[in-house]
Amino acid sequence: MNLYVRSVLVLFTAFELVLGLWMAFLPASFYEMPTVDWTPPYSEHLFRDLGGMKLGMAIVLGAAAISFDRLLTKVALAAYLAFAVTHFAFHIGHLESHSPGWSAVLVAITALSVLLPLTALIGARRMT
Repeated sequence: MNLYVRSVLVLFTAFELVLGLWMAFLPASFYEMPTVDWTPPYSEHLFRDLGGMKLGMAIVLGAAAISFDRLLTKVALAAYLAFAVTHFAFHIGHLESHSPGWSAVLVAITALSVLLPLTALIGARRMT
């Protein structure tokens, strides 16, 4: 279970790092991605701020993956889930008029972004 928990931490550290850098430094490019532009208007300020927050989340997840401290691991996963659950809920409620293919991809990705950290958080209860 420890390997699974650490793997999820590493995976989501990388995911948040890539998204954070992209959003913070190339926000217009990120906005042009399919599904992101479904809810206009574009705000450079908002995307740059969110990119910075994602970079902060990457730091916390990365610190948890490296130190593998039980409390830090649980806090990092819970913090990520605070974002992931609300992000998933938003997108589930905003699929009605968009591409079925991209909608399916979006639901799958956002569902995994909840399920993987959630199962890792449950597994972190048994960390040694």
